[in-house]
Amino acid sequence: MDAQRFAILGQVIEDDSPQLQEALAKIYNISERPRCLCVPKGVEMYVARHRRFVIKRMPDSGSAHHPGCPSFEPEAQLSGLGELIGDAVLESVPGQVELRVDFPWTRMTGHSVPRGEPHEVVEVGVPRLRMTLRALLHFLFERAGFNRWSPAMAGKRNQGVLCKYLQEAAEEIMVKGVPLAQRLYVPEPFSETAKTEVARRRREKLAVLRPHDGQTPLALVVGDYKGNDVTAQGRRVWIRHMPDAPLLIAARNWERIERVFAPLFEARDADTGHPVRLVMAALIRARREYTYEIEAVSLMLTSEHWIPLEGVYELPLIVALVAQHRRFVKPLRYDARSASAFPNALLLDAGPAPVPLHVVSAFMDPKERAAKEKAVAACKDDAWVWWTDQPMPPLKRVIGSG
Repeated sequence: MDAQRFAILGQVIEDDSPQLQEALAKIYNISERPRCLCVPKGVEMYVARHRRFVIKRMPDSGSAHHPGCPSFEPEAQLSGLGELIGDAVLESVPGQVELRVDFPWTRMTGHSVPRGEPHEVVEVGVPRLRMTLRALLHFLFERAGFNRWSPAMAGKRNQGVLCKYLQEAAEEIMVKGVPLAQRLYVPEPFSETAKTEVARRRREKLAVLRPHDGQTPLALVVGDYKGNDVTAQGRRVWIRHMPDAPLLIAARNWERIERVFAPLFEARDADTGHPVRLVMAALIRARREYTYEIEAVSLMLTSEHWIPLEGVYELPLIVALVAQHRRFVKPLRYDARSASAFPNALLLDAGPAPVPLHVVSAFMDPKERAAKEKAVAACKDDAWVWWTDQPMPPLKRVIGSG
């Protein structure tokens, strides 16, 4: 089910109908809401505007859609998002999400820590969860739909699509009172013929980094990590489609990044027979004019189609699902201590409920294996399980959604 049907003002309209934009314009500023007809009683949705009118799901309604519907979203508890909703992820208004993060958007210059007698304690704050840079990256990819796949997406995921949909997703996200779209840069597809214009637009976007009023703003660059080289001052880090704008970092800081993310760097050289990407989320500041320095980094492994991976052990399953033209969602870890409690994928085309797919790696440590076995047992007979030291079992057959 790649197409959707909506009930709007008493009419049933297909999502590719030329009448859809006109119908949405009529209800954009009134209380009438469209209903997705993927299930018998329909599911209420809302209308947003991104140059064109777009129908989007209401908060917490994703699991009410049929698994084959493009608007379906698994319950948050099936991924690391579940423990963040309500604390670090707030969506009080449809289409507008506030994220509470544990990293700064601005550095203060010339300010020292005040000294003096400690003040009397007159209140006790309630601790709240905050998202790390990795969790923000996961949220952005999920909001943009890159953790899901349907056969219609084949051949359509490239740098231009990544740039477009990540930026669109960022338009609905606020971080520390600032629209994420203002601080997010995703490289445009590079070409020799357009490189001057692309570079000009990049400089205009990253002009937000200019210091003002004693503050140094930060921005987020998200892209496909290409490599790095040594300089007299440290390292230059290269992002694909940014061949004329390296990100700078001190040598000792880069060495720590390589230690922390060693399994992900090693995955690029794994003998899988299939390419992977290493997506970098780099929090940057302007060291000088047009010179960008890394403040913090998170890395995420993905398939060649930009589908996030927890580790290279998931790659054969994801490759098989794509090759067999299946429809699925990849639950993401966010800031959960372990991903073992979550399905490695959810199959969406095998019936009226998603089918959890679990991978038990032969290289899991005992705690991770125990957590995965507990998750599998909780599924009873509904789960599909692949022990990687054995041949991959066949997947449940496709069942039409009607």
